[in-house]
Amino acid sequence: MKTAIYPGSFDPITFGHIDIVERAAALFDKVILGVAESQSKNPLFSVDERIDLIAEIFKDNSKIEVLGYSKKLTVDLARDNDAIAIIRGLRAVADFEYEFQLATMNRSLAPDIESIFFTPKDTLIYVSSSLVKEIATFGGDVSRFVSPNVKAALQKKISG
Repeated sequence: MKTAIYPGSFDPITFGHIDIVERAAALFDKVILGVAESQSKNPLFSVDERIDLIAEIFKDNSKIEVLGYSKKLTVDLARDNDAIAIIRGLRAVADFEYEFQLATMNRSLAPDIESIFFTPKDTLIYVSSSLVKEIATFGGDVSRFVSPNVKAALQKKISG
């Protein structure tokens, strides 16, 4: 079984993330979304809330699993789950330098685990979790960027 890890904070998961997960699931037997605690990013949602939102989106796809993790390197999460690849998303040239550095470091730590980069559909290339949260905070419509369950959770979280 060929397994890939797709790590991220997913705070919240967007259609861009979903696009990458679905395309990765077409190539791998199993895709594990590793939901990082990411306290340094001051997440809006707890890890458990993010896991629940993601699990609801992919509930009908047995190839996709969701795991939370903290205080662990992504390569260790990959090893613990017998993953052969780490999936990363690239939206723009600005992402490339950081992602290249990360992939090179991961290869140094775990040469047997490949880093694979996906770009989202051109209609989703500008979507980021940070922008979605900002739009939602100011009452904007985020339905073009996130699934209905995420939109509802954003509205509930922001209103209070």
